[in-house]
Amino acid sequence: MKMRSKIYKATLLAALISAPAMQLFAQAKTAAAQGVSGDAKLSKLKTTIEANPNDINSLQSYYETFLEVNPGHEKDLVTQIQAWADKFPSAPYFPIYLKRAAKLAARTTDKVALDKLKKAVEATPDSMSRHEAYIEAIGPDNPDLITRYDALMKEFPKNAMVPYALAKMYIDQESPKAKPYLLKTVAINPKYAQAWADLWMDAQRWGHFNEGWEYMKKAIAADPTNPSYQFSYATSFMGLDQKKFIELSFKIAKDFPNSEYAVRALGYMATRSGTAEERIKCYQMIHDNFPKEKGVNYMTSYFDVLIATDPEKAKALASEMKDVKGANAASWTDLSTQAESFIQGKKLLAEHKPAEALAALNKVKLGRYSAFGNESLLLLQADATDQAGDHAAAYAMLMKVFVKDPSPAVQPALYQYGLKAGKNETAVKADIYANLEATAKAATPFTLKKYIGEGSTSLSDYKGKVMLLTYWFPGCGPCRGEMPFFENVVRQYKTKPLEYVGINIVAEQDEYVIPFHNTSGFSFTPLADFKGRDKGNLDNRNAAPVNFIIDQNGRIIFSNFSIHAENESHLKMMIDLVLNSPAKS
Repeated sequence: MKMRSKIYKATLLAALISAPAMQLFAQAKTAAAQGVSGDAKLSKLKTTIEANPNDINSLQSYYETFLEVNPGHEKDLVTQIQAWADKFPSAPYFPIYLKRAAKLAARTTDKVALDKLKKAVEATPDSMSRHEAYIEAIGPDNPDLITRYDALMKEFPKNAMVPYALAKMYIDQESPKAKPYLLKTVAINPKYAQAWADLWMDAQRWGHFNEGWEYMKKAIAADPTNPSYQFSYATSFMGLDQKKFIELSFKIAKDFPNSEYAVRALGYMATRSGTAEERIKCYQMIHDNFPKEKGVNYMTSYFDVLIATDPEKAKALASEMKDVKGANAASWTDLSTQAESFIQGKKLLAEHKPAEALAALNKVKLGRYSAFGNESLLLLQADATDQAGDHAAAYAMLMKVFVKDPSPAVQPALYQYGLKAGKNETAVKADIYANLEATAKAATPFTLKKYIGEGSTSLSDYKGKVMLLTYWFPGCGPCRGEMPFFENVVRQYKTKPLEYVGINIVAEQDEYVIPFHNTSGFSFTPLADFKGRDKGNLDNRNAAPVNFIIDQNGRIIFSNFSIHAENESHLKMMIDLVLNSPAKS
């Protein structure tokens, strides 16, 4: 199934707000750039940004360069980013950088100003907004911050908000420094639900899943009417205890029927279910039990499953949704047309009219994220082509897709059409490997520090082994969410030459890495990335998770994939293909 989820972009944007995650987008300083003056570089970057407002790498480079060239002029940086935000209102990154720049601009060393902010905190120590203003003025990285807050904690020993203000700053930064202040908070006020929930989040980053679940139980006990805690608790079992994840998700829908989290729980469960039947059950519950406008964000995914399993029902859904408040009427009208062509193509195939069927099916243009629909469409198009007598074309059509994303649903038809085209099983396998060979590229070498043991390790050290390589960091929710499904597959190869390697891309979270590795139960080998490394064709483009499969000769065979319950079998098929490759030695 094709491989970057829509959730991923939203998650990445949320991650950008935290200071360490922002550093993922830092641009390496190249030798060529060193000869360019700061002002000239800023001018060039400004032109680039205005030509492409969605270019986050150029925006990050501008942000860093401005601070280097113009220290003390953070307010001018705010003015520039605000101008871009006004000029390009649909560009997603300007508000995030504006928030960061505004925080920098708020910092001061002026004693009078700091004393004034301190007095405001002392006057109302329960005010989070006053704590935040004081912390930002001092600067989160200023050692004086801890000294000042130690004094405040002594001044207000029974006020939980004082340690929590520091804890919140660190938890938002995804920093390992959060835990002691969170524990101080709940020691003062055991009913502080959000602090318990933050301890749960921090525990996820340490890999202390059992401990985290206990923390979240305390958050729920402290505030049983808050469905967000129930939702976080339920989703944290995904992949680790899939049965419990499903059970708790249904419970949220039952216990909080009027909350947005009822729909979110069912929708999230649907997107993380292993079969079409499970997805349909969840989406149908959203459709039948909640106002249509509340479920509008999940109905496109429901359409995707239905177009593959019940296109008549998919068409009915599209016709219904185009009139729902908040839905894109034009998009749903188009999906209704797509469904009609799909239905017509299947009907014509059943009537043994392959040419007409193929003409109808070729009109169907589903989106790139329509995994079920596109796979079903591909198989129908291949069937029509085969019925028309062009077995070789049907075979080639499936081969092109299979070697990029090996699928158990496509494999039988691939061998079937290969046989009709005069190719036995051995010949089909040879064609698969010939296609993989044609696109295989030597991976850019790396030498990275090991977290476990001494020294470093290099790509060349893995010669003779297949490598599942993932870029990750402990604060990355999608990374942690994918790991149980990687592990389900990797455990099947204990006696095979397969290595599971994870490159941590946030050095500020190093303290989390070894505990996460040792207690999470995930068997990957953690390595430390470093800023400015030439990643070549193993470039994660400053994102995580990003995954590769590298063969025994150090060549990239598969890339740009993500794995969850619905496509674990795809990963297994990829690994099997590479392990059994005739080019392995």
